[in-house]
Amino acid sequence: MIVQQILNSKGGGHVVTVTPETLISEVSQILAEKRIGGVIVTASGETADGILSERDIVRALSHRGASILGDTAEKLMTRNPVCCERGDTADEVLRRMTDGRFRHMPVTEGGKLIGIITIGDAVKARLSQLSMERDALEGMIAGN
Repeated sequence: MIVQQILNSKGGGHVVTVTPETLISEVSQILAEKRIGGVIVTASGETADGILSERDIVRALSHRGASILGDTAEKLMTRNPVCCERGDTADEVLRRMTDGRFRHMPVTEGGKLIGIITIGDAVKARLSQLSMERDALEGMIAGN
């Protein structure tokens, strides 16, 4: 399965973004309201300049306390996030996420942001693919 198929299965194609100037207090509220684990940080609305996750906020909170709520997204974001493209496979994406120990990956085309996938999306796609392969093998064995 490829990234484009994962994006299609998610529907909508809406990516939650914030600007570099967005306060961490606002980012936290967005994450909670939308029940998501990360947002893309973008100055232009077209590129993935950074990514900011719940983990980033919790780490900063544990080191510096509640004062981080007045910081901007730019201060805590991971700059130059690892991105994938429509044609990448779920296996490639899972490998990169696992090796890099992150859970969210922007999807870009020609440097422009077109989506985001999570490790959960990639695992779901891979499990679906394995299930189809199993069903096909069982059908071959049964003579169907």
